[in-house]
Amino acid sequence: MTKAVTLMVQGTASDVGKSILTAALCRILVQDGWQTAPFKSQNMSLNSYVTFDGKEIGRAQGVQADACRILATTDMNPILLKPKQDMVAQVIVHGKPYSDLDARTYRESYLPKAEAIVKDALGRLRDEYEIVVLEGAGSPAEVNLKDRDIVNMRLAGWADAPVLLVADIDRGGVFASIVGTLEILTPEERDRVKGFIINKFRGDVTLLKPGLDWLEEKTGKPVLGVIPYLPQLGIEDEDSASLDSKRMLKRAQSAPEKSKEQLDVAVIRLPRLSNFTDFDPLQEEKDVHFRYITHLSDWGEPDVVLLPGSKNTMDDLRHLIESGLAARIQAFAQSENGWVVGICAGYQMLGVRLLDPHGYESDHPELDGIGLLPTETVFTPDKRTVQVQGSSSLFADEAGGIFAIDGYEIHMGRTRFLEDAVMPFQIKAYTNDEAFALHDELHGDGAAVNQGRVWGTYVHGILHNDDFRRAWLNRIRKMKGFTPVDGGLRFKERREAAFDRLADHVRSHLDMQRVYEMMKVSQPCQKEDVKE
Repeated sequence: MTKAVTLMVQGTASDVGKSILTAALCRILVQDGWQTAPFKSQNMSLNSYVTFDGKEIGRAQGVQADACRILATTDMNPILLKPKQDMVAQVIVHGKPYSDLDARTYRESYLPKAEAIVKDALGRLRDEYEIVVLEGAGSPAEVNLKDRDIVNMRLAGWADAPVLLVADIDRGGVFASIVGTLEILTPEERDRVKGFIINKFRGDVTLLKPGLDWLEEKTGKPVLGVIPYLPQLGIEDEDSASLDSKRMLKRAQSAPEKSKEQLDVAVIRLPRLSNFTDFDPLQEEKDVHFRYITHLSDWGEPDVVLLPGSKNTMDDLRHLIESGLAARIQAFAQSENGWVVGICAGYQMLGVRLLDPHGYESDHPELDGIGLLPTETVFTPDKRTVQVQGSSSLFADEAGGIFAIDGYEIHMGRTRFLEDAVMPFQIKAYTNDEAFALHDELHGDGAAVNQGRVWGTYVHGILHNDDFRRAWLNRIRKMKGFTPVDGGLRFKERREAAFDRLADHVRSHLDMQRVYEMMKVSQPCQKEDVKE
């Protein structure tokens, strides 16, 4: 049986666009008829994706699987690192928590074991698909890390993959970054680099031509494409663990001023915020002015405040209390027009109290919550990771029916009610999970009070459900005396179209014929030409 052909995307640094270019190549190859899968051996990310069988992988590989029009599996990202504290990360192996390790212990004790895990996962993908597109991490030129590398050049060697080296011209020094990277590589590693992609270009490419000619003459390797910056991409582009404000907040804060009938929707920027893609649809809604609140001074006059997911609920709740944001959220919800929503950790924080007697989340055994929902959460060692589907009647009178919903759960802790409250969602998981014996049956999720003005849920992606999101926004609009919006954004349909738009954009600026030649396969797909 033939093994899949491989192609690898590496970068001169983090955030040069490897994840998005990998997604683009995946969609191009699928469009050309190839059965394609993505692979990243080790990912560091606070933004997770839950697979169909209830496992946790990096968001980027889930997105890339969507680009391939296939179901994501843990073989596509067998090792996920989720930072918890400075120098400590939760190590997730094939979608399940393995251990919390500091950087030195992970490098010295775990990486030798990880090599076999990575090779086995890649081998299974190569048995199942025709082409596997591998993504590297950071830079392959980190001399202090190369001897135990499992994600860049050593992986390329194991996979016998030609490497496309990507550099970001937007940050400056593009030629130095490419030449410098090659200089640090060994001769064998340099031979594996087959060409360069210059990404995020803005301006007249003819002015860049002398530099491209110099680079090709200097290195003896071709520039395969100069990819112009593509605005309003419509696909999740964040695969970093830092999630600091340099990019994310800049996008939100550089938005146009709020117009008269826009809703001011603000997300609390928690220090350990995770799964912020929950709010992507809100950034696309024309009647929403979307922004983040980092400090009390950012509060302004929001119509809606959302509390997002967190990698450490207890520590982030303590931050809200000490910063004064918890008291402000509480007062806002109790005002005449305040709307508050909590998702996952945000839902837990909205409760009366949070208990962590065994220190699974932090060293705070108990904290008072914001107190807007009649719930209590106790943290447990079991992590619930499932895809869910179900329905909701919350705000259904805005549309005349019950809404179908879907999403995913990824959390530690169990929440119980201290008094009666509306459970706004009825859901069930797609798969069984031994730690939660009854979750495959229809059950209630979340809590809502004050006629839906305050609600919370464990369901990530709840706001990706177009009809539910529009009914919720229209309820707020009516209470403010604004005209309801008919129809509105169809986010999921737009996302699929965005993959094709990205693929068309990259294809038009990348020499795909030479890429196919590097892989030794035909363009478009001719099955008999697939090589052993």
